[in-house]
Amino acid sequence: MKMNMTTRSLLGISLLALFATTAQAAEKVTLKLAHNLERSHVVHQAFEQMAKEVKQLSDGKMTIRIYPSSQMGSARETMELLQNGALDMTKGSASDLESFDNTYAIYNLPYLFKDQKHFDNVVFGNVGKEIMASSKDKGFFALSAYVAGTRSFYAKKAITKPEDLKGQKIRVQASPTTLKMVELMGGSPTPISFGEVYTAMQQGVVDGAENNVPSWVQTRHIEIAKVYSEDEHASIPDFLVISTKTWDKLTPEQQQILSKAATDSEAWQQKAWANVEAETRAQAKAMGGTFVTVDKAPFRAAVQPLYDDFNKDPKQAALLAKFEQAAE
Repeated sequence: MKMNMTTRSLLGISLLALFATTAQAAEKVTLKLAHNLERSHVVHQAFEQMAKEVKQLSDGKMTIRIYPSSQMGSARETMELLQNGALDMTKGSASDLESFDNTYAIYNLPYLFKDQKHFDNVVFGNVGKEIMASSKDKGFFALSAYVAGTRSFYAKKAITKPEDLKGQKIRVQASPTTLKMVELMGGSPTPISFGEVYTAMQQGVVDGAENNVPSWVQTRHIEIAKVYSEDEHASIPDFLVISTKTWDKLTPEQQQILSKAATDSEAWQQKAWANVEAETRAQAKAMGGTFVTVDKAPFRAAVQPLYDDFNKDPKQAALLAKFEQAAE
């Protein structure tokens, strides 16, 4: 059947419209980000800031859809979803990521940093960026890092020396290094999903936990475990993790937009964290919480075997040396 000029013209216009719509659709990207934190957490709020900036910089062509509060599962489950291609981004602390890439294990060493400046020099400096990029061949890498304060023990009683942990079941993240740390200190480490800790403490499944002050207060764990013993055994950063496959699908311009927004969210989160930490300390006291000062020397001595084991691996020993140099 022959087409007249009008029919051919209409067909041509239709095809052009189809190609234009397809091209426009290809330019639009929606990235799924799931994590286990509540909406009130400053890291979640940093993600929201990042999503706004991504949308603005891309003129609405890039969207980040956030699923907080363990909607897609625990930290481990969202990492597995990411590796399986069902999720684009997630939040992982170094404790979570250690099981997926052993390079992150170093962050879980207790008493690793001398002070906040040392932490900043490492995490946001060259050695930190080296670690963040190290797992690309494992299907993921970190785009940005966030402060998460210092972690200490909290329970119904004070923990001022390692002997106080004897017979105590302490909730920990499922990190081999953290499990070993609590064992060396004399406690019984019990890995439980973050969202189940309140009930576990209420029912006596665990006697206490370890975390930063905002988490102690915001999760209402303080209602059961009112004594916060400031041994400050760890400063473990959080990371925004992206699938390598997702990253490779983005155009150079899209990668640049996402990288900028992620880096900007780091600075926003650091300021917000400082404010929240001060606020929650005041809230803790108003809620009847008690802060106990701890002599850290006995705790440091107890965990020395972790450093001895760590230094047996030449690669890990070299990385630890870089951390130590960053303190100078």
